[in-house]
Amino acid sequence: MTQKVKFTNINKSTFYATLRKRVDAHFDDQNLSVHANGAMWFKAVFFLGTFIALYLLILLGDISPLLKLGMAIVLGMFGAFVGFNICHDAIHKAFSAKPIINKSFSFLFSLIGASAYVWSICHNIVHHTYTNISGHDEDIDVAPGLIRFCENEPVNKIQRYQHIYAFGLYSLAMLSWVFRKDYKKFFQTKIGCQVANHPRIEYFNLFFFKFLYYFLFIILPLIVMDVTWWQFIIGFLAMQFAQGLVLGLVFQLAHVVEGTSFPHPNVDGNIEEAWAAHQMMTTANFAVNSKIAGFLCGGLNRQVEHHLFPKICHIHYPAIGKIVKDTALEFNLPYIESPTFLSALGSHYRMLRKLGKEAYIAKKVAVKEPIPCLLTAKINIPQAL
Repeated sequence: MTQKVKFTNINKSTFYATLRKRVDAHFDDQNLSVHANGAMWFKAVFFLGTFIALYLLILLGDISPLLKLGMAIVLGMFGAFVGFNICHDAIHKAFSAKPIINKSFSFLFSLIGASAYVWSICHNIVHHTYTNISGHDEDIDVAPGLIRFCENEPVNKIQRYQHIYAFGLYSLAMLSWVFRKDYKKFFQTKIGCQVANHPRIEYFNLFFFKFLYYFLFIILPLIVMDVTWWQFIIGFLAMQFAQGLVLGLVFQLAHVVEGTSFPHPNVDGNIEEAWAAHQMMTTANFAVNSKIAGFLCGGLNRQVEHHLFPKICHIHYPAIGKIVKDTALEFNLPYIESPTFLSALGSHYRMLRKLGKEAYIAKKVAVKEPIPCLLTAKINIPQAL
């Protein structure tokens, strides 16, 4: 049974208190709310409006099947963008000070195929608390036996090629989420180290909103659209693959890149750092100076700031980023970042290769290396006269 991990404060306990004070002062001095501003509301309208428009055009538009296929791919990408830019903040209660707005936008998660309730446990509680800790953070438990993200896990033969096939598996992420992941997580005895004791209403919500998604994206299109069944399957899979790949890449570039650590609890089951220091060691940013990345990723390219301040709307991350970086350096803590999306992608590729192929080769070399033993020493025995 997975036991809860505790974070012990070793010389870093004042980091977060200092940082929190400075960030609070920033909002007070500027007379700003930590929640959505006008720019954030524009993003919400843009991404949700585009998602709905694409859906209706595919469903009702008199356009060629090939064009519909291209639009289905873009629809999948915008599904991910709706999750990044609206649902993610809402589920963290960062979008608005009004609970009704956060809850309403949280339910949009159902429109992209996921359960807001299950996500809130897996992500808000488990991942944000036990980041990159094998056996606790289920976000790094992507495909057991196929993908190896942590040095504490055993390496097998097939993982020699994970740097090649991992990106294909990422594209399957949304398909798994729609038909398998939420059900599996919901009915587990524990999620990470959290006991799965769900309110009764959530049993209804799980199946109701899943059916709603299946109706909107499978049943209704088959009834309304003038396409063959195989054309529909191709379009549906293309949408899922596009959405899964975007989700997989953005999430993995935040935690599985060079420089991030995967701590293992000590013999007492503790992590010998304060929680905030742990976040700095396990989380990375990418492309923070790119306006396009910032607009599309919903602040998830600034995961350092997000992990430290998940209840601050992501629209404010650029403003507090310098405060976080300067304070981290002051306390001799890492601030891990890649300058561009492509450099982060390259770093992730090298990590996959290191934890897969290179680890397997090192294991084989270690096994073949001769071990000195007294029994193998040559002994000269005098011949009898």
